[in-house]
Amino acid sequence: MSGEQNAGRNGSSNYAEWKGMRRDRPWLLPSNRKLRHLQGICLRNLTLSQPQTRLRGKTIDDESLPNAFKSPAKLLAQRETHKLEHSRSSNDLKSPPPKDVSSKPKLVGGLDGSAEARPSMGRLRRRSTLNWTGASPAVRQKKLEDVTGGRMADTWFSLHCEGVEEPIYVSETVEKAMNPNFRFFDLNASGPLASRLDEVTVKFWAKSESMKDYRLLIELDLHLRSLQFIGKSVENFHHPLPSNCILFQLSDGVYTSFTDLPPEEPPVPQYFKPSRVIAHEVQPTSSFDALMRLSNLDDCIQDALATREKLASQITSILQGNQQSLITINEASQSRESLAAVKRAVTAERKQLKAATTRRHDLQTSLQARREAMLEGCKAQQKAQEHLSGAQSKLRGCGTLVEKNTEAIRGQIRRICEDLSQIYPIDPIPHKLVSFTIHGLSLPNSNYDSSSAEEDTISAALGFVAHLVYLLSFYLSVPLPYPIQPYASTSFIKDPISILPPGQRTFPLHRKGSVAYRFDYGVFLLNKDIELLIGRQGLKMLDVRHTLPNVKYLLYVLTAGSNDLPVRKAGGVRGLLREEGGGGTPCLSRRESEDSVDRAVDLRMIVENGGRVDGRGKGKEKEKLIAVENAKSSYGSLKGVNSSLRSSAVSKV
Repeated sequence: MSGEQNAGRNGSSNYAEWKGMRRDRPWLLPSNRKLRHLQGICLRNLTLSQPQTRLRGKTIDDESLPNAFKSPAKLLAQRETHKLEHSRSSNDLKSPPPKDVSSKPKLVGGLDGSAEARPSMGRLRRRSTLNWTGASPAVRQKKLEDVTGGRMADTWFSLHCEGVEEPIYVSETVEKAMNPNFRFFDLNASGPLASRLDEVTVKFWAKSESMKDYRLLIELDLHLRSLQFIGKSVENFHHPLPSNCILFQLSDGVYTSFTDLPPEEPPVPQYFKPSRVIAHEVQPTSSFDALMRLSNLDDCIQDALATREKLASQITSILQGNQQSLITINEASQSRESLAAVKRAVTAERKQLKAATTRRHDLQTSLQARREAMLEGCKAQQKAQEHLSGAQSKLRGCGTLVEKNTEAIRGQIRRICEDLSQIYPIDPIPHKLVSFTIHGLSLPNSNYDSSSAEEDTISAALGFVAHLVYLLSFYLSVPLPYPIQPYASTSFIKDPISILPPGQRTFPLHRKGSVAYRFDYGVFLLNKDIELLIGRQGLKMLDVRHTLPNVKYLLYVLTAGSNDLPVRKAGGVRGLLREEGGGGTPCLSRRESEDSVDRAVDLRMIVENGGRVDGRGKGKEKEKLIAVENAKSSYGSLKGVNSSLRSSAVSKV
């Protein structure tokens, strides 16, 4: 015992360091470890190839020398023929011996006889085995599968004892594993002959994908006293394990057998050590009664074990005798469970059937409603088709009528603008650039003098322009942003969006009796209205300050055309000649003028008398006769227009 303890104390330095890191202790003494305490076995770092017998760091040819010449072609060939190998741990890389600082470098004679110092080699860098990191993911996956497939295998083990022919335990097979874990077991069922032993033979069998049958991988004759304790669990043990390392799970922790480490024997307590034998002194021992009680207790235990075995055999024989009944009972219970499962399935299917029936009814109702809606839609579509055939012809007629009306409106606008050009003629001033007169009155381009005579002329000209713009806004259907109040030479213009108070938003278009800046702002607003009219016609204004040139430009564009001007529609004098009881509606714009009413009455009387004039108004006979002639000519022209319009309407109908 003392020799084993001394050997354990004088172990290798690595094991001493590992033992110093260990904190927990086993509960069982090495002498008390029996097979009944063994509960499980597992294998770590499974390796099917034989370990290399050649020492590491030695080369067998010159190609492996570090300083050998390597050309690019040789490097490429070596890279192509390089095989993937597993990286070794840092313990396998041997460090060079420490340098002696006091020693001098060795001198090597050169070709010229001079001595050169040989360079010392430092620590060799660990060679990388991942030279295929730049490969595609498929290639890397294939190489990893090849590596793992070559190391994984199907394994199982068996336990054998001396004196027993058959194995006392055979494990299950763990397939394709590199670190197989087997199920726990209990060896007390093998009887006291095997459970009280402390020696066992463990045989591991393995088969890889390339093997046809299992072969013996490990055969270990183990003495439980030689096991080394590594901890309560494998997860807490971080020391690197060797290849094909077997771990034993005992009742107090995990053990293993390091073949290169001496077994560890804890010191025996003082009370277990034998006392020094004194010569010629009788030592006390157990009494006869105690020994008899111990023998009786052992007999009772053996009888109990025999009784247990007998009862087990009887129970087994009874079960075998009633095997058919047990099978029937099992089948009955299985049938009941199957019946319950079928009932549950039937209930679930009925619920699903009910839901499916309700769903089908809803779908049928929805389909019926959709069919009815489709029928109604078809009827409406048929009616729309019937109406569409007639509506298309009407649409073509309406389109033609719209085009004619649009053309007629354009002609009327052209005629109206032509009349406005004659009412307010705008003529250029000779020998002056961009200078015009309206109705013979000159109007400068936003540059007004302060003389009183020119002020009246400018006010009258601005009144004509304001009235002309006011009329054009109605005929062109363009609302003016700045409304105009045309009062001849005292016209006004209003700015409804100004920030000024409501009483100060009206600006004069005459110089006399007005503030200069308000007059200038009124002229500016008038020019902005003219700009809007020009913009609505798709034209572009060159200068907003040129009032008369811009109006002349607008009238020139509106009166342009190659067709003849349309005739004026019925109205005017013909409306004045209608009888009051004939349902005619006189022109409302002339009803409040007394002069116009008197003149209309006189004209009516002259027409009724056949051109004769009574005693009233002897001094104006010539004028009345001229008016009658004009009225007759106008009436005749209007009559011709009405007849032509009536004939065209009849032809359209």
